[in-house]
Amino acid sequence: MSTPPTTSAATAADAPVRTVLITGTSSGIGLAAAVAAARAGWRTVATLRDTTRAGALREAAAEAGVEIDIRRLDVVDEASVTATVEGVIADYGRLDAVVNNAGAGHLGTLELETVADVREVMEVNFFGVLNVSKAALPHLRATGGRLVTVTSVGGVIGQPFNEAYCAAKFAVEGYMESLAPVARTLGVSVSVVEPGAVATEFVNNIGLDFEARISAAGPYADALRTYIDRTVSQFTEGAAQTPAGAAEAVMEALTADRPAFRLQTTEWARDFAGTKLADRDGAAVLGMTGAWVAA
Repeated sequence: MSTPPTTSAATAADAPVRTVLITGTSSGIGLAAAVAAARAGWRTVATLRDTTRAGALREAAAEAGVEIDIRRLDVVDEASVTATVEGVIADYGRLDAVVNNAGAGHLGTLELETVADVREVMEVNFFGVLNVSKAALPHLRATGGRLVTVTSVGGVIGQPFNEAYCAAKFAVEGYMESLAPVARTLGVSVSVVEPGAVATEFVNNIGLDFEARISAAGPYADALRTYIDRTVSQFTEGAAQTPAGAAEAVMEALTADRPAFRLQTTEWARDFAGTKLADRDGAAVLGMTGAWVAA
């Protein structure tokens, strides 16, 4: 992966330490990205909603021999976001990059959930990203910084029983794709990172009793069981990549001379996303995802 060029040893020595703020770092990609950024020499501010859950992050940092500044930030609370960003500026004087990683999984379908449930998913996975990005942009403009958002291949291809989650990720992708050329005029690079299946606590964070949900799914029960069986097999049969592997794409977005707007984290994710990007009438995508729920 490429790194910003330096003209001399003196220039490198005189360069200010770059500061990155990463959200959702209690586990998974966020934790791995925080450790990777610190290893690469970034001053890393790792944030999470509940700092009592920072044990795994602290252990990973200690094992890697790096220091990480751990702070509380709740992406859906504008006051929390503002206070954290202002605190970083007060302490370090600059913000060179933000990685929007915080998010929440969700499994459901329209007839089996309320519109309020969908709004909650959007609040965390979409509006939370906007809250952090808006607070950070004035400081990223000042440093010619980078705004990186971890989305999902679910932000490119809609997936069964993930309507609300995919809607939020679609919204993030559309927003950032629209923002990117505008931010570029002021020196800010915008990228999205699209993981596929990642071996992380993220799936567990959905917090569902699958059998109970299937029993309550009525006419959707057979399709839901088929989908769950397929999805669980991805994580139990080694098809999922490691969080550290996904974090490599985050680091590419942070360090490449000219990072791409859209970065997938595996060859599978590139092929999967490519199905949608080449699918003019939608037949290829629906043929693929329809097989996921067919008995």
